[in-house]
Amino acid sequence: MNGTRQYYVYILASRIGGTLYIGVTNDLVRRVYEHRSKAVEGFTRQYDVTRLVYFEACSDIEAAIMREKQMKRWNRAWKIRLIEEDNPNWDDLYLRIAKP
Repeated sequence: MNGTRQYYVYILASRIGGTLYIGVTNDLVRRVYEHRSKAVEGFTRQYDVTRLVYFEACSDIEAAIMREKQMKRWNRAWKIRLIEEDNPNWDDLYLRIAKP
């Protein structure tokens, strides 16, 4: 197996301080685009959760899934603290990672 593959745990928000969604993927740009374009049925479409406010890379899928589950168990204040440590203005990070 190619050891250079990356997996991402990410947090989307509907707006600053809004509804949060935590997910995991091996292609962050594609997955966030799917959420943004409403191609994904379910929670993010229903609540308009499209702003990428946090992500972290993991080297293997098991670690990424464990981290996602850990973060989903956290209370809201911990999630907000994690976002605001690196992204205090809740900027949409998708604009930085997506190639024009």
